[in-house]
Amino acid sequence: MTKMNAGEISDHIAQSVKARLEQGGEHLQVKNVNGEHVGTVDHMDGDRVKLTKSDSADGQHHYLSLDQVESVDDVAVYLNVERSAIA
Repeated sequence: MTKMNAGEISDHIAQSVKARLEQGGEHLQVKNVNGEHVGTVDHMDGDRVKLTKSDSADGQHHYLSLDQVESVDDVAVYLNVERSAIA
């Protein structure tokens, strides 16, 4: 087993999340650190998660960086930030 430093672990997690979202993550719910619904995944846009504009109060697409994603399952993308941190 190869040991990884913290930066490598973060990169590995980010790449794992990106791969999961690219393989059928469209239209998953997005929940903030408090479990509140904050959006719906539209698709991956490079290294960012693009959210649908239909869930947005301002009618615009918003984006998440992969470092804002805590985990992903078959139901939702779970964030490690509050709604206010979403760009």
